[in-house]
Amino acid sequence: MRKSILAIISIVYVILFFTGCTANLTNPEINFEPPKYAEQMPAREYKHDFVSTGSIFGQGDNPLFADHKAMNVNDLVTVVISESSSSSLSGSKDLSKDDATSLGSFTFGATGGNAATNARVATLNGLSQISVNGKTKNAFKGSGAATKDASFTTTVSARIVKVLANGNYFISGKREILIDKQKQIIQISGVIRLYDIGQYNKISSAQISDAKILYKIEGDVDRATQQGWGTSIIQAIWPF
Repeated sequence: MRKSILAIISIVYVILFFTGCTANLTNPEINFEPPKYAEQMPAREYKHDFVSTGSIFGQGDNPLFADHKAMNVNDLVTVVISESSSSSLSGSKDLSKDDATSLGSFTFGATGGNAATNARVATLNGLSQISVNGKTKNAFKGSGAATKDASFTTTVSARIVKVLANGNYFISGKREILIDKQKQIIQISGVIRLYDIGQYNKISSAQISDAKILYKIEGDVDRATQQGWGTSIIQAIWPF
């Protein structure tokens, strides 16, 4: 019975060990939950104002002379995603240190005429004729450089999920494309202003606050370029 319990505990420890080692091996993900202030801020309450029956501007949800910008929940906005990033990083370090230590020999002198004392002084002088020299040198030199350029351009339609009390919109949109068993996923969310929506109901991704943009590919090509889980575990725990 005790052996069975020890075996179970050992298995649990092994599982926890490998779980800890592989904690950083998962694929990066992005959380598309709305920001806290977008959830906490109450939605705008719409009040239907009185409109005269014979108004030439029309009535209803889509009046003839109304602004056709997205203004209500479930209206669509075309988001033009145009993101580019460029970074360059370089660094170098050169350290050196020299230490030198020297200890020379010394002699004892006898001031008296005692033969025994002179003999002992001579013996000490024979032992003291030793010099010590030491020298150490440490040096370190390292350098590194990294350059990255990335750009991504596409369009995706997003839906107004919530109209905030201050008039801003929280939008969310997703597009999936399947071509030759390769699935492309584009997802976006964030908060926009009505004034930033253009004439053709378009808005740039640079004008989205708390923007979250996801682009990934799923399929054979993605699996072929990924390392196996065994190799990933070995690289995670390999100390050299």
